Amino acid sequence: QVQLVESGGGLVQAGGSLRLSCAASGRTSTISFLGWFRQAPGTDREFVSTINWSGGSTYYADSVKGRFTLSRDNAENAYLEMSNLKPEDTAVYYCAAALPTPRNINWYKLRAAYRNWGQGTQVTVSS
Repeated sequence: QVQLVESGGGLVQAGGSLRLSCAASGRTSTISFLGWFRQAPGTDREFVSTINWSGGSTYYADSVKGRFTLSRDNAENAYLEMSNLKPEDTAVYYCAAALPTPRNINWYKLRAAYRNWGQGTQVTVSS
């Protein structure tokens, strides 16, 4: 099992920045991709970004491309740097860990690919 803990959410004005952190523990050697998803009230949980845990390649939803940057360090932490935030970015943000599969990157943009989830952190962007 992999345990995930998010932190760094908060209230920010439109145009501002936040950095979310995801600390992974447990069987981190089983992680193939670590993804971020978000869920606003009344909507489905949607893909934001994911990182190949060993190789470091990153992938983004079109809605955040150019504004968000996902990275990791050597201590099993992932960081989602969010800039030029918009009110529509308001949501609970979740990090999640996926096991290896032979599927391509499109699989890892789906919620179903991820087995372990954090508890979420609220991001609120005021206009």
